[in-house]
Amino acid sequence: MDTASCPQTENVPESNRHIDAKPRNFVPNPMNTKSKSTALQRLSWFLIAVFALPYLGFRPESIGDADRVQKVIIDAGHGGKDPGNLGTRRYRSTEKDVALAVAQQTAAKIKAMYPDVEVVLTRNSDRFLELYERTAIANREKGDLFISIHCDAADNKSAYGSSTYVMGKNHDDENQVALRENSVILMEDNYQDKYEGFDPRKPESYIALTLYQYAFQNQSIEFAQTVQNAFKNDVGRRDRGVRQQPLYVTSRCSMPSVLIELGFTTNSEEEDFLNGAEGQDAMSTAIARSFGAYKVRRERGLPPAGPAPTDGSAPESAPETPAAPAPPKVEFSIQLSVSGLKKPTTEPPFSQVEEVWIKSEGRLYRYLQGHYATLEEAKKALLGVQGKGFADAFIVAYRGVDRIPLSEAESLTQ
Repeated sequence: MDTASCPQTENVPESNRHIDAKPRNFVPNPMNTKSKSTALQRLSWFLIAVFALPYLGFRPESIGDADRVQKVIIDAGHGGKDPGNLGTRRYRSTEKDVALAVAQQTAAKIKAMYPDVEVVLTRNSDRFLELYERTAIANREKGDLFISIHCDAADNKSAYGSSTYVMGKNHDDENQVALRENSVILMEDNYQDKYEGFDPRKPESYIALTLYQYAFQNQSIEFAQTVQNAFKNDVGRRDRGVRQQPLYVTSRCSMPSVLIELGFTTNSEEEDFLNGAEGQDAMSTAIARSFGAYKVRRERGLPPAGPAPTDGSAPESAPETPAAPAPPKVEFSIQLSVSGLKKPTTEPPFSQVEEVWIKSEGRLYRYLQGHYATLEEAKKALLGVQGKGFADAFIVAYRGVDRIPLSEAESLTQ
């Protein structure tokens, strides 16, 4: 073999031979050069488009998945062998029948108003459904909102009005609503194993329930207040307010959840209203419209996630300062109530309590009392507050502007 006619590669590094080992008379192909240039131009335009489109306002998705409200779970309370409360016994229908009728009408109206929304009924007939099955359906369906519909009852036959409950502990062991709504568990077979030792008759069983819904509490309160406003302003019902109770059916749902008490069927006038076609139509319409208002606010990003800083601190986008910021202060307060309306703290019922302050969260206002350095101080103050007409008041904790669990706050202050 004539080595003089071959390219000389013995002095070329092994890794570079594919590049350097060309014949001396090598001439580039102009077609290859043109195709490479075209490919580079296409890549350049693609990269420009990728980086420029967000600034031009073209976004493939303007609403985050977490903010979409595309599926609602509607739960008609009781059913089958569980009639719920019996009312005045003037009607053959009981709480389970009224709840189902209003739930079905609410579902139909939401579907008509929002065809893109999927509505799931936990029961669509008179059948018994265990509590854990209701929450299992909601979680399995991956709902964005859970609405449980019930009717209230009281020994006082003059009691009337509508209320909406969200998950929470109100530090009242004589919690009649929670005991009544949770007691259906005792009708179930082998409930001790199904509910992992939860017993609705024991106050200590309610402590763990308050932890499950913490992540969705603000959204639950927002929807609950919207419902109450609609009952009051659109239907003319007495507003008994948004309340917190340790209810099992709302505690285990991995989504914002409320339990609506339409009214007292133990009150003859309210029972007539809730058993009538006009009353059921009015209440279901109010719930459906409240759902629509909640859906719009969530998907448009309204209200804002939180209030602007009011303590003079710099926003997160401000330039960093050399000094390290002090850790947020942990303190305890007593929550008196939550409302969608801002009321003066100098007027009743807040004027009866000292050091009342308001924390705004979007369109909701929390009415709080005091700033306490330790949980023990707050517990002592709570007794006095409850004795001044705020029987449902309870202790909350904040780290800076963020609310945190009491257990976490207690460990941070020890």
